[in-house]
Amino acid sequence: MINVIDLFAGCGGLTEGFKRNGNFKTIACVEWDKLPYQTLLHRFKTRWGYADAERRILRFDIQRVGELLNGWNDIKYGQSEGLDAIVAEHGGKVDVIVGGPPCQAYSVAGRIQDKDGMRNDYRNYLFEKYLDIVKHYRPKVFVFENVPGILSAAPGDGKERIIEIIRKKFLEAGYATHARMDEAVIDLTEYGVPQNRKRIIILGVCERHFGSKAGKIVEKFYNDILPKYKVKKKRTVREAIGDLPKLIPLDGSIMVDGKRVAHSSCSDQKILNHRARYNSKRELDVFRLLTEDLASGRNEYTSVQKLKELYTSLTGKNSNIHKYYVLRWDAPSNTIPAHLYKDGLRHIHPDSEQLRTITVREAARLQTFPDDFEFISGTNMDYKIIGNAVPPLFAEILAKAICEVMEV
Repeated sequence: MINVIDLFAGCGGLTEGFKRNGNFKTIACVEWDKLPYQTLLHRFKTRWGYADAERRILRFDIQRVGELLNGWNDIKYGQSEGLDAIVAEHGGKVDVIVGGPPCQAYSVAGRIQDKDGMRNDYRNYLFEKYLDIVKHYRPKVFVFENVPGILSAAPGDGKERIIEIIRKKFLEAGYATHARMDEAVIDLTEYGVPQNRKRIIILGVCERHFGSKAGKIVEKFYNDILPKYKVKKKRTVREAIGDLPKLIPLDGSIMVDGKRVAHSSCSDQKILNHRARYNSKRELDVFRLLTEDLASGRNEYTSVQKLKELYTSLTGKNSNIHKYYVLRWDAPSNTIPAHLYKDGLRHIHPDSEQLRTITVREAARLQTFPDDFEFISGTNMDYKIIGNAVPPLFAEILAKAICEVMEV
């Protein structure tokens, strides 16, 4: 078995894919945020049957590397003997490290919204902690995942792009990486993920283990190994969520478990997290207008300008971006973002009978989480956790490709 550690694990999208592969043994995951940590812990207990889940799923701040490795006793994070003790029980070796620091500091949208362009955000340098763990365990390979915006981010004085700093640091640590990082951007729709989602996947190959062929292995990974798993036809919204039970608008709203509800509930209790979030009557009217516009073929509200004008006419406010978007049945979805926890107006269900935004389960399916993956943090936070995750389907493909790398 191939020993894996998942850093910045979130709710476990990467781990889920590697677990499905069957050749990898996840010996530890590290996540500091309480809610995704609890979701991942729940998954390890209920789906994967780990009796020692609390021990190997670590909630801790990765910035405190020394304690993470050697153990801690902390008011906020409890106590643990640390990663080294866990690794020692698994032969003392780590073959693969996967993960990616939070992307907010690198995302173009985040930089636009921040007055300093996120140049002074501490998350720009969390990759250094990832690297510290890599240097400590010296895995044969690592996988570093992030948003394409990392290619243009230039923190601090802005004189050097963060991607060049990262690549230089990885090389100094003895890992071959892609010489042209812009060619490491992967379109996940090409691998069966039913949403327009691009991510940079940085593979690092240990020169000490693979010798002079490390660089050639990296090249082969991007040019031959990973591309062969591309699908012939991109998956659509219809294929991903079209079979789920309909949630129909009620005649007015009601209170259920202390929450206002405007749609019928799913009667199939086996389908987890499939409940419509509350939308106001004005929003339902907008959904009716937009979905019927598409269904009828009028297509009056398909341009960004018309959608902006509609928003202004309804709210009296102006927006630099269009606030509404209806998913297209026969195309991949737009990106499932963490922003979904605030509202779902850019993820309106395409069925003109349902008049709603997508449910947690639908968001999860568009991210390729299996239906037995239960999200337990409450609707809004579940959306955020899902949006921040790596699609498990792509993670599973990545695991297959890493297996081939290990055999070269």
